[in-house]
Amino acid sequence: MSLDNNKKRELKAQAHHLKVIIQVGQHGVSESLIAETNNALNIHELIKVQIQSDDRDERAKAAALLGQQTQAELIHKIGKTFVFYRKKKEDKQT
Repeated sequence: MSLDNNKKRELKAQAHHLKVIIQVGQHGVSESLIAETNNALNIHELIKVQIQSDDRDERAKAAALLGQQTQAELIHKIGKTFVFYRKKKEDKQT
């Protein structure tokens, strides 16, 4: 799921006013954190995640792992805050 630059710009603008709803702490990316992130993405599509590590490389690895495990795309990052997007799955009702 690769988004074009215009769509990323729109999502980045929408995310500006969002509050952080997922925080990655000292235990890093765990199964429960992945499940909670999946739940948040299912509800909101666009979320902010804060990764508490002071090491830039650790933050980047945690963000990449979280994006991979949730199949979400990293839209923007600044400092310890990362913005992820995953389009909601259509409910098939017949």
